[in-house]
Amino acid sequence: MSRLTHLDEHGHANMVDVSAKAVTSREATAQAVVSMLPETLRMISAGEHKKGDVLTVARIAGIQAAKRCADLIPLCHPLMLSKVSVELLPQPESDSVLILATCKLAGQTGVEMEALTAASVAALTIYDMCKAVDKGMVISEIKLLEKKGGKTGHWKVDV
Repeated sequence: MSRLTHLDEHGHANMVDVSAKAVTSREATAQAVVSMLPETLRMISAGEHKKGDVLTVARIAGIQAAKRCADLIPLCHPLMLSKVSVELLPQPESDSVLILATCKLAGQTGVEMEALTAASVAALTIYDMCKAVDKGMVISEIKLLEKKGGKTGHWKVDV
């Protein structure tokens, strides 16, 4: 097992020095799932929510969150992302919305945290916009699905 990279030899938290790392193409995809009442999903899918287009607002929130990840998570590096995509896929068979967030860049550190943050904030935005009609929504399955690039290469979650 690898050691924790955000701790120095004295156990103090520190930002990892990535200056000696090679600039490579890096990409990460993360997911989140928001489960809800069937009527809530129907309302979102039909665009009938009185607050507006829930999925579009959640997509924009997720993109913004990826861009602000270093402001939210103390030891993350500020990154020049070249792409952020947030897909929100209604899943009628499970009364949920599947969120897939992908971040890309050419840089010296990975984009896993940005993808996870994008998926999480998109899920929180759905909850925020719909809590008046469905307080029992559940946000779950926030996880990294895949990462590419860097020293560790390609990694994909076992399904």
